[in-house]
Amino acid sequence: MLRFFAGVVSTLLLVAAGVFIWKSQAEAEAVIPPPPEARSYAGSFLQPQRVSEDPPAASEKTKEQKRFGRADKDDDGRITREELLTPRRKAFAKLDTNGNGSLSFEEWAVKTVDKFSGADADGSGWLNPAEYETTKPKASPKKKCAC
Repeated sequence: MLRFFAGVVSTLLLVAAGVFIWKSQAEAEAVIPPPPEARSYAGSFLQPQRVSEDPPAASEKTKEQKRFGRADKDDDGRITREELLTPRRKAFAKLDTNGNGSLSFEEWAVKTVDKFSGADADGSGWLNPAEYETTKPKASPKKKCAC
């Protein structure tokens, strides 16, 4: 019984010590002064100039204009149904191997099955790490900056 009582007391002392340490660190963090103002001395060393702290924000309209421009293939300022559906039709046509206008599960999965068969060089029915590495997507070339 004495061991149980000693364990309870030591646990309470450890918890109390943790609370005191935590409180002392919280008070120490509150005492830290704010950082000094950012100043630019570009014009003159005698007259400090205040630097704007808010970075310029990208407008959502600009992002939407870019997205609209990608969808408007003929650049007439309008997106027709055909412009919106043509890329999707091309992707669908690649998967529709028998050309009947509908996809069965087999037609949909044929690309994955062909990819697996091509990667399984030894015909074992499973891929080792070297074979699996051949299935990674090809990296698209990055556009060069026109700066």
